[in-house]
Amino acid sequence: MDVSLAIFFSLALLVIGSIGILLRRNVLIFFLSIELILNASNLLFVAFARYWGNFEGLIWVFFVLVVAAAEAAIGLAIIVNMFHTKAVADVDQYNLLRE
Repeated sequence: MDVSLAIFFSLALLVIGSIGILLRRNVLIFFLSIELILNASNLLFVAFARYWGNFEGLIWVFFVLVVAAAEAAIGLAIIVNMFHTKAVADVDQYNLLRE
């Protein structure tokens, strides 16, 4: 697989994730868009680690996956708690964290 193809797919994931964050107001879509952006960075790390023949990129992928897992656990807990409180999945309705 060519590195330019991996860069193209990573850029496509980054753009889709950014559009999801900027245009959609649903909390779950917002959350999944952040995961898409993290996966775009993982794809680049793996592609360049394979291209250059070293394992440093794979180590960074491991760290990004750990951060994504922690973000998923904490983020989903916050989303479930706020949905239980407000019963709304719209980002604009969540002003509780400001107070």
